[in-house]
Formats: sequence, structure tokens, C-alpha cells
Amino acid sequence: MKNAAPLVVLAATDGACSGNPGPGGWGALIRFEDGSYEEFGGYSSNTTNNRMELQAVLEVLQRLKSLPLHPSIKIKTDSKYLIDGLNSWVENWKKKGWKTSSGKPVLNQDLWKALDKARLNNVKLEYVKGHSGDIDNERVDKIAVSFSKEIEIKLNSKNS
Repeated sequence: MKNAAPLVVLAATDGACSGNPGPGGWGALIRFEDGSYEEFGGYSSNTTNNRMELQAVLEVLQRLKSLPLHPSIKIKTDSKYLIDGLNSWVENWKKKGWKTSSGKPVLNQDLWKALDKARLNNVKLEYVKGHSGDIDNERVDKIAVSFSKEIEIKLNSKNS
């Protein structure tokens, strides 16, 4: 009999940009209840920090759709823009035809729409202060910055 896959208990994401706009990177990690984990990231040649923050969470949500999730799973992020957007602003933007309260088109609308579609109701976002010693936030920041500067970084994974 095959053992069930371990549940995902935590994810962490971050985005970085060398110049704003400029070359950008995003970093993410997923932790499983058995102590295993996976790190991943990506690069964009001309982007903004906010776009990379959104892209990181989108990548995690897409990956989580195919994994078994712990009931109290959370995604840690240092982006209040991301948290406020998903938790508050998106619903109003949709009602207003993707316009802000001042009537201007929502920035990063493509990513917000993709995030809204990829959203998992049981996955909560948790704010962590950037560069405050949170081990997961520090690691995804390092991944994101490395990708943004096109510096090689070893992405780790551990299977228990």
C-alpha cells in the first residue's frame, strides 16, 4: 500500500526588482507536514516589484491545486499590496469593471484576474515583516533577488 502524500502546511513568497521597473524575480517555497520542502522561483526581464509579488503567489497557488493541503495552511508574504488586494480590493474592482475608486484601470489587472481565478478558499495569507528574521521570508527574498539579478542560486528541496 502506498503512503498518502504529505500535506502542505505552509508556503512563503516574495518578489524583487532591480530597478522599478527593471529585471525582476520571484521566489517561493512550500513546506510539508513531514518536514520536506521545495523551493522555486522565476525571472522577468522588464517588470515591477509588485508584479513579482503577485507572480510568486500565483505560482504557489497553481502548484497547491495539485497537492493535499493541511486545513490550516497559510502563505506568508511581506506584501501588504498582495494581501489587501486579494482580501479587500478585488471584489470591488470586479464590481467596477476593473476600475479603481478613482475610475482608473487597475494596475497589474492580468495578474489580479489570474490570482482571483486561482484563489483557494482554505488558504490564508499571513503578513510577515520583510527582513525581520523570519527564516522562510529571508529565504524567498534571497531566491527572488538572485533571480532578479540573474545570479545563480541553488534551489533546495528536501524529501523526508
